Amino acid sequence: MILSSVAQGLLWAVLGLGIFTTFRILNFPDMTTEGSFPLGGAVAVTAITHGFSPFIATIFGVLAGMGAGLITGLLYTKGKIPTLLSGILMMTACNSIMLFVMGRANLSLLGQPKLQESLAFIDNPNLQAIILGLIALVIVIGLLFWFFKTDLGQSYIATGDNKIMAKSFGINTDHMELLGLVLSNGVIALSGALIAQNDGYADITKGVGVIVIGLAAIIIAEVFFAEVTMFERLLTIVIGSIIYQLLILLVIKAGLNSNYLKMFSAIILALCLMFPEIRKKFLTRGVK
Repeated sequence: MILSSVAQGLLWAVLGLGIFTTFRILNFPDMTTEGSFPLGGAVAVTAITHGFSPFIATIFGVLAGMGAGLITGLLYTKGKIPTLLSGILMMTACNSIMLFVMGRANLSLLGQPKLQESLAFIDNPNLQAIILGLIALVIVIGLLFWFFKTDLGQSYIATGDNKIMAKSFGINTDHMELLGLVLSNGVIALSGALIAQNDGYADITKGVGVIVIGLAAIIIAEVFFAEVTMFERLLTIVIGSIIYQLLILLVIKAGLNSNYLKMFSAIILALCLMFPEIRKKFLTRGVK
């Protein structure tokens, strides 16, 4: 079960990295996540059932997520719809898009090829998922780190740091926000495609609460690893995702009802968010 939690942690870490690019760097609370995540899985699974290779199908899933992010960005930058509302509108639309793509609420991959089957020389499914997750993370972290080092990436970071100041330097902040939403939701859809193949099915309800899982990985990473470089922060999100999955495993092993995992997830995230303030109060009392 520990091996399974590590495998899940690595696959879900891709989601955390996608959310990080908007939530932390761009300061954009993007609710599109709960639509683009299952959309990536729905498109990938549908493409596989129509005869496409799992690799090409996964790319289709990523492109679908990027499209969702693009529409959210246009609603926000051009339509002047508030951040949360633009994300919620796209998230809602994704439900109908997935029904149109799959033709039903869920679709199985039973008897169909999957990405992890390219690692058939490894007998253990959990080890297959771990290696697949590591490969995906190396690619995503490598590309994100390279992007953040470019002039375009620096403009993107500057937009998140201080939008008004970025504009004064001639940076088109609308373009940066649009780019960020496309990039973020592409990565999130990649996570959805990988997890759908690992689970063996796609479902339109898979996006419910996933933003909490991604945020938990980010917050846990920030609690345990405070002062780090950008590259180290990306790595710590992976560690945070694994820690989160292990915490969920502890909840299950403690005998608590697994039907309430979403609630336990929210509690874990709330505790992580409150931890810095609680620690500060204890330290203040200690000084007195």
